[in-house]
Amino acid sequence: MTTKPLLLITIAALTIFVSSCKTYYMPVGTFLEQVPTLETVNLRQVTAQDPLGHKHTYSVYPIDSIKCFDKDGTSYKLKNGPSIEIRFTDINGKRSTFYFDRTWVIQDSVIGVQSKILSLKKAIPVSTIKTIEVQDGRKKYKYINQ
Repeated sequence: MTTKPLLLITIAALTIFVSSCKTYYMPVGTFLEQVPTLETVNLRQVTAQDPLGHKHTYSVYPIDSIKCFDKDGTSYKLKNGPSIEIRFTDINGKRSTFYFDRTWVIQDSVIGVQSKILSLKKAIPVSTIKTIEVQDGRKKYKYINQ
């Protein structure tokens, strides 16, 4: 009788562990190499579909894969897509999470969209960024014109 709840808890824990998102890391310099200031790059138009089937067309950096590193420092190329999230931690420990394809560098700030549904934007001075983490949020957004 006591093994059944234990088995269910174990299965639930394994499911959460296996389905969790792998986090990669990116030095600020590597980020700035891949996402140069908006004034110096030609963006491309994409159409993305959200989980409800609505289509949205917007401009993105022409990046097919994101150069990042795993926790051991091994180089990794993460396929870019509309569900990729990028999390910035500033020198005060405050975190800001954006969608990678809706993140821009304008002059000395990173500007990003925190919610694709509400289009909430936020700006962070590049000089205050301490760490950058990247992961596939596994949300059901997809590009439909590629």
